[in-house]
Amino acid sequence: MEKSILNEKIITEETTVPAKSKLSILNCIDLSSSNIHKSVSSLKQACLDSGFFYVVNHGISQEFMEEVFAQSKRFFDLPLEEKMKVLRNEKHRGYTPILDELLDPEKQINGDYKEGYYIGVEVPEGEVGSEKPFYGPNVWPSKDLLPGWRETMEKYHSEALRVSKEVARIIALALDLDGDFFDKPEMLGEPIATLRLLHYEGSVSDTEKGIYGAGAHTDYGLITLLATDDVWGLQICKDKDANPQIWEAVAPQKGAFIVNLGDMLERWSNGIFRSTLHRVLGNGQERYSIAYFVEPSHECLVECLPSCKSENNPPKFPPIQCSTYLTQRYKDTHTDLSAYQKQMI
Repeated sequence: MEKSILNEKIITEETTVPAKSKLSILNCIDLSSSNIHKSVSSLKQACLDSGFFYVVNHGISQEFMEEVFAQSKRFFDLPLEEKMKVLRNEKHRGYTPILDELLDPEKQINGDYKEGYYIGVEVPEGEVGSEKPFYGPNVWPSKDLLPGWRETMEKYHSEALRVSKEVARIIALALDLDGDFFDKPEMLGEPIATLRLLHYEGSVSDTEKGIYGAGAHTDYGLITLLATDDVWGLQICKDKDANPQIWEAVAPQKGAFIVNLGDMLERWSNGIFRSTLHRVLGNGQERYSIAYFVEPSHECLVECLPSCKSENNPPKFPPIQCSTYLTQRYKDTHTDLSAYQKQMI
């Protein structure tokens, strides 16, 4: 499949858009470009239009990306009893079974038809910071079972954080801030950065019956980097208040990240940049994706930026601490761990 960049948007030739879906044409940010003004302008327009954009030439090789996907598949191919041995803990590290997450309780009859695996910032037990809600040691599959798995995921976590910081610098400039605004210790100097491997097991979604690969939701933090295989499924809704809502399909693009804005950036920007509603519909094919969620430090107070408010445009959201907001959102959307403990008795 050939693709070209036209007017800073990725145009896919001979693209087959899923039935009953409109294709969303997204801006494309080239991290290797020396024209920072062009990158800032293109990103700003994307943030105002849809809150989604592609990032290319990010410095992570296609060979390594394929290795990460291969290792992800190796884990999800394990028997369920092996995967349950690394069930997610109270700090959201480890395996999440199918139906564990319920993102849109008003429309879903069950949880999401996907399984996942959380990997966060590694802080050994007893070290400074390990007591924080989203810091601590990760949960890893046995080395005998999956040799090299941990090393691959730790390398990817580090590389994805580097890319995220590069994107955040362009976002800062687009908000008329200093380019290093998000590099501060309370921001991305000590981030809550979470890698999540995802596997959609091949069910067919039916919106009328409330069956979704992933229910409609917005992401919680600053930005999300998403790498996907070549299977369609992701859809976005630019206007969540529209009735009826209009959903557009996002094309998978080899070698590109699909990046979207989270709730905290919407709060920082006073709604100028939007955290866009998105969902995944299954089409009967297995689908693998890798999400990387980037949030500021636990203690960061997320409040309207001075450049985004005025006498005629006062703050729309009250200030909130990052860890408080994240803890509540995770609690609202995930199965209580005690439910699994009862099943194991």
